[in-house]
Amino acid sequence: MKLTEITIRHLQMKLKSPFATSFGTLENRDFLLLEAKDESGTIGWGESVAFRAPWYTEETMMTNWHMLEDFLIPLLLNKELQHPDEVRDTFSPIRKNNMAKSAIEGAVWDIYAQQTNQSLAAALGGKSEQIEVGISIGIQPTTDDLIQLVHGYVKEGYKRMKVKIKPGKDVEVIRALREHFPDLPIMADANSAYSLKDLDTLKQLDEFNLMMIEQPLASEDIIDHAKLQKELETPICLDESINSLEDARKAVELGSTKVINVKIGRVGGLSEAKKIHDYCAEKGISVWCGGMLESGIGRAHNIALTSLPNFTLPGDTSGSDRYWEKDIIAPEVIANNGYITVPKKAGIGYEIDREAVDAFTVSKKHYR
Repeated sequence: MKLTEITIRHLQMKLKSPFATSFGTLENRDFLLLEAKDESGTIGWGESVAFRAPWYTEETMMTNWHMLEDFLIPLLLNKELQHPDEVRDTFSPIRKNNMAKSAIEGAVWDIYAQQTNQSLAAALGGKSEQIEVGISIGIQPTTDDLIQLVHGYVKEGYKRMKVKIKPGKDVEVIRALREHFPDLPIMADANSAYSLKDLDTLKQLDEFNLMMIEQPLASEDIIDHAKLQKELETPICLDESINSLEDARKAVELGSTKVINVKIGRVGGLSEAKKIHDYCAEKGISVWCGGMLESGIGRAHNIALTSLPNFTLPGDTSGSDRYWEKDIIAPEVIANNGYITVPKKAGIGYEIDREAVDAFTVSKKHYR
């Protein structure tokens, strides 16, 4: 396989409803879509999940474009590849910038799966024909609004609810939710909104039998997470702290986490995500696939990854209609009673709706 042409597009898609977390609110999702073509004419697609502002990690949509244009694409264009794992090695001289790396590596995996006549899931070693999915719910104006939303999602069959929290909207929100849904699998996602000074508040969450609390402390606080986990009965799940297999190993050895959220973009691509999955399976650490408000293309990559056997907890990859009036793939991702069927078609398993891609494109540039 040799990439001969790459196109980067800036897309903007309007969310059905604003999505609020502890670090901000989104109404539109701006992201980079990457189309790669090899010498045989096979086309693969990847998606950068970086936001416009550096609020989740230090990466942004525009720093990703810069890294792709000036460093990553020149390293990969016209380079002979036997397997997508080689992309990770090719990019090893470039530090971090994982979301930029992941976007182009995802397109290579798509091409590889098509050329080997297998689904992306099969190419990764996935076995599941269906994956369980949950819902990620942003911070709501009122607790009543949250409860009403959850009622609707329970009726739709979603397998767990992830609820965003922040100081001042945490214990009482979760208490009210648990009172209304005594047996519902619930997890709380803090997006690094707390510190060890908030220990008393976080310990109060133990009474609600949560599946986990996700990333309560800052991303660099692996040691403090180990201290916190010793004080909590609720399992800690790490998200922003885990950017590589090495991060996962250190966190597990320190006792900082009992669950890991694997996000393809955050860890630098499917190859590294699979390594983290394999390590966690060996160590008895549960993993699940997090979401970044992806379009259908990023969603397709998440579905393929989640088909691996140690993804035993419901992920964030809900149906397209949860977020978009219209997605950029056909058919759109459909969640049926809390499950998504893993596509068997070669590649990512979905057709690209080029009319929709063009409609949402703000700008684009070709590289040869």
